[in-house]
Amino acid sequence: MARSVSATYDEFGRRWAHGTSPLYEQWATGIAQDAAVLRLIEALPEATRQPNRIFASARWAGCPLAPYAQWREWLLAEWDAVAATALTRTTQTNEPARCATLLPQLARIDGPVALLEAGTAAGLCLLPDRYGYAYTTPTGMRTLGDRTAVTLPCTLDDDAAAPARMPEVVWRRGIDLAPIDAADAEAVDWLATLIWPGPDHDGRVARLRAAAAVAASDPPEIVRGDLLDLLPDVAAAAPPDATLVVFHSAVLLYLDDAQRRRFADLVAGLGRAVGRRVVWLSNETVGTLPEIDAQVPAELDTAQRFVQTVDGVAVALAGQHGASYETTPFRR
Repeated sequence: MARSVSATYDEFGRRWAHGTSPLYEQWATGIAQDAAVLRLIEALPEATRQPNRIFASARWAGCPLAPYAQWREWLLAEWDAVAATALTRTTQTNEPARCATLLPQLARIDGPVALLEAGTAAGLCLLPDRYGYAYTTPTGMRTLGDRTAVTLPCTLDDDAAAPARMPEVVWRRGIDLAPIDAADAEAVDWLATLIWPGPDHDGRVARLRAAAAVAASDPPEIVRGDLLDLLPDVAAAAPPDATLVVFHSAVLLYLDDAQRRRFADLVAGLGRAVGRRVVWLSNETVGTLPEIDAQVPAELDTAQRFVQTVDGVAVALAGQHGASYETTPFRR
């Protein structure tokens, strides 16, 4: 167990936080080599051990944003408070900027679109048509949508990937084990605490709060429950004349291998089950489904990026927080 938790923290620091959150990189790689802290984390239920959950819980309890040695001293002294938060709150990094990596595919769909997000938290990614976008392409800037409230920046590696229009969204639903009310100030504060510290992430906090205000003004419907149980019934409620897009970002990593397989098979057969066109749009990490991993070139660096797939076919690398979108590695 110790090796597994240690490896998880080492990978988080070196693969995900490296170059984007130096403090979290230092904390994570420090824990990976710290037997005393590892023992504390190992004593928690498996679902609560994720680095971001522990780090956010520490920040929620008032930890200093300090180098590892000083932070460790605080952590050991205040562990009971950190553990209590980790046991009662969940990791729901509801990043609205991921819409910038979903829009290139949503814009390709003709006619009305119905959106169904698995693992939706506060539903901020269910509102792609309510945000503005600023795409930096190899030849310049492309803007789209209403940029008065929330503007989501994203760098593209190909001008052809830039969406030319907004999707016509006529229906939207989410499924989540613990839905978040975007009008709940404390809940939004927790979401903000889940955002990593560091200059690369400062803008994310402001965008999160602005997106939460947009959601609170006209909240999407979110159904509480297990996505494996609820997906067919919720999907069947979508308008039959709209293309149903089932999408998710960084959700399947919280399922075990058998649950991931069940989910993939469920979505693959969803169109037949509900009698309408279904598009499956996924942003997940390498290591989630073997058939997706097989499509990723062996030499491709996927650190800090999701593999985006459409109906199980890899089409792009999507930045983990929505800041980049690369189609070149999968150009056919």
